[in-house]
Amino acid sequence: MTGGFAKQGSMKVESRLAELRAARGLSAAELATAICVSRQTVYAIESGEYAPNTTVALKLARALGVTVEDVFQLETEATLPSVEQAELLDDGRTAAPGMPVSLCRVDGRLIATYPETGTWSLPHADAVIAPAAVRPIRSAKIAVEMFAPPADLDKRLLMAGCDPGISILARHLGHQGVSLIVAHRNSTKALALLREGSIHVAGCHIRDERTDESNLIAIASIFRKQDIAVVSLALWEEGLVVARGNPKQIHAVADLERSDVKIVNRERGAGSRLLLDARMRSQGIAHANLRGYESIAIGHLPAARLVLAGEADCCVAVASAVRILGLDFIPLVSERYDLVVSRRHLQLPQVQALFNTLALAAYRRELEHLGGYDTSVAGRRVI
Repeated sequence: MTGGFAKQGSMKVESRLAELRAARGLSAAELATAICVSRQTVYAIESGEYAPNTTVALKLARALGVTVEDVFQLETEATLPSVEQAELLDDGRTAAPGMPVSLCRVDGRLIATYPETGTWSLPHADAVIAPAAVRPIRSAKIAVEMFAPPADLDKRLLMAGCDPGISILARHLGHQGVSLIVAHRNSTKALALLREGSIHVAGCHIRDERTDESNLIAIASIFRKQDIAVVSLALWEEGLVVARGNPKQIHAVADLERSDVKIVNRERGAGSRLLLDARMRSQGIAHANLRGYESIAIGHLPAARLVLAGEADCCVAVASAVRILGLDFIPLVSERYDLVVSRRHLQLPQVQALFNTLALAAYRRELEHLGGYDTSVAGRRVI
C-alpha cells in the first residue's frame, strides 16, 4: 500500500512518534534502521514536516508495538472534545471546570448529576464540566465535555435517593443492560426532583409519626395519586448508630441530651433528621440541648463513618450502614423504603427492568445478606 495521508479540510495530522520512541529507549538512528528510512526522515516525521505514506506508518507502528492510531491522530480528534448543553442537578456545590458528571436523558432533556466520589479512587463519570460553566442553580444549563459520546443515554435510568443499597440495585440492573445513574439526595429533595420532571425515580423514606405510615402521607402532599406509581423496595430499620461496644452507653434519644454525648445530624429534609426531630418533640427535647445538632453529614454512610472515626458518638441512620462499618445499633423504627415513579415513565423499558429486578431472587438475597434489609415487600405496588 502506498500513498500519503490525505488532508481533510483544515485538519492536521499530529505525531506522537518522539514520545513513543523515547518511552522505548530508541534513538532516531535505531528506529530509522528498523524501518529502512533515514534518520532525517524520522526527525521530519516527529516535527510534523513530513507525513509518511501508509507503508512507513505501518512499519513505525509495528516497530513501536502500537497501532497507527497511537502514533498519528487528526488534530480535531485529539483536541476538540464533544461538548453538549446539560441541566445540572444542584446539590449546593459551586460548579467548576473539570468536575466530573454522569449523564442521562429524561424526557428528551440531558440531565447531569455529580457522581458519588470514591473513597480511594476517581468516580465513574461520562463527562466533565466545561470551562464556560458558572455557579449553578437547580437544573441550571451547563456545558459538558464528554470523554466519548455515550450511545445509551436514552436507555439509562436516573434515580435520586439515599439508600446505601442502591449500588446493589445498580449492579443487578446492569445485568439487564440498564445503566442506573444515581443522584444522591435525601427523600425530600428526591421527591422535589421528581416533581420537576428531572429524574425517573425518587427513593423515599419519610415516616408519619402520628399514623406510623411510611411515605404515603408525604407523597400525597406533593403528587396527585393519578400522576404517580409507588413501589416498595424493602423494609429497613432506622435507629441510633453508636461505636462498637457502645462505650457511651447510649440507649435512647433521651441519652443524646447528655453533656458527654456528641451527635452528627443529617441535612434538612432527610428522613433520618425528620425521625430525630419527631422523637425530640415527643419527649420535649430542645435542639439546643444536643451537642452537634448543627453538625451535618450528607447521607447515611457519611454520618456513620463519622461515628466510626470517633468524631461523633451517635447519629441516626439505617441498619445497613451499621453492618457495613461494624458499628452498634439501637433500633427506633421499622419502615418502608419506596420508589416513586411518574406514570408517564411506567412503560419505559428501563423502568420495567427496574420492576423486574426487584423480583429477582439473586438481587433480594444480596440485599438481605449485605444490608440486612427485609425484601418481602420488594416490588409490591403501593399506589
